[in-house]
Amino acid sequence: MTTNKNLAAAYDFCLKLAKSHYENFPVASVLLPKRLRKPIAVIYAFARTADDYADEGQLTEAERITKLQNYRSHLTEISDGSYTGDDPIFIALDDVITHFQLPIYLFDDLLSAFMQDVVKNRYQTMEEVLHYCQRSANPVGRLLLHLNGEPTQQQLVESDAICTSLQLINFYQDILQDKQENNRIYIPQHMLTEAGLNEDDITLANSRKLAPLLRHLFQQTMDLMNEGLELGNGIKGRLGWEIRAMTLGGLETLNKLSAQDDENILSRPRLTRRTQLKILLFSLSKTHLKRS
Repeated sequence: MTTNKNLAAAYDFCLKLAKSHYENFPVASVLLPKRLRKPIAVIYAFARTADDYADEGQLTEAERITKLQNYRSHLTEISDGSYTGDDPIFIALDDVITHFQLPIYLFDDLLSAFMQDVVKNRYQTMEEVLHYCQRSANPVGRLLLHLNGEPTQQQLVESDAICTSLQLINFYQDILQDKQENNRIYIPQHMLTEAGLNEDDITLANSRKLAPLLRHLFQQTMDLMNEGLELGNGIKGRLGWEIRAMTLGGLETLNKLSAQDDENILSRPRLTRRTQLKILLFSLSKTHLKRS
């Protein structure tokens, strides 16, 4: 049986883990409503540790899959109301899912994406990439909306557009890193072939050959982002502010990628503190995010 003391310790564990990685997730953001910081930290702890099993350490492929399958088993136990383990992440997650009535399938979608990371490192078509984003990125936005209340279908659609766009932007700014560190390429293989390119062209010091394809992908992502721009404007309070800030941050990163010259288009753009502050101030207003 989970005691109040164990539950409090479980939440503290998740908060500490989340804050230690705050640069990758808005857990520590001052913009977030205070009431959502703990549950978001719990969701982050679940996703962060599962992602680490997929990507990091010296585990074999089989060991990684086994650990992720154990996570899936714990989710099933939470869904059945039968979780009795002592993992602080799942103690807290059980409480969050029950209290906020969060859809279990969104957590399972995340796990399916992490499992895919273990066994798949090439994507033949853009449809494959987008299907991956649907499970690796979109659940996070949907869970955030569910924490805040009952989202409308339009909000869910807009959230998916924003989250998929942010995932794609992350891919495009980390093309070299993904290839060199994890041997992963998220540029569809058929698009490389149609452009007369191969994987070796990705690692060339001069990215001029790759630039036209990347600029096409940047524009596609901008078009998709445009479909979700109103999301932050339609949500009241600090959460709306947070969503607007994340959206503006993604747009700024995409603009910086697009502004790089062809020879250096694979460089990873950095948002300076001044730019981050500007984004924070601009996101106070709802006038900076409008569909064109």
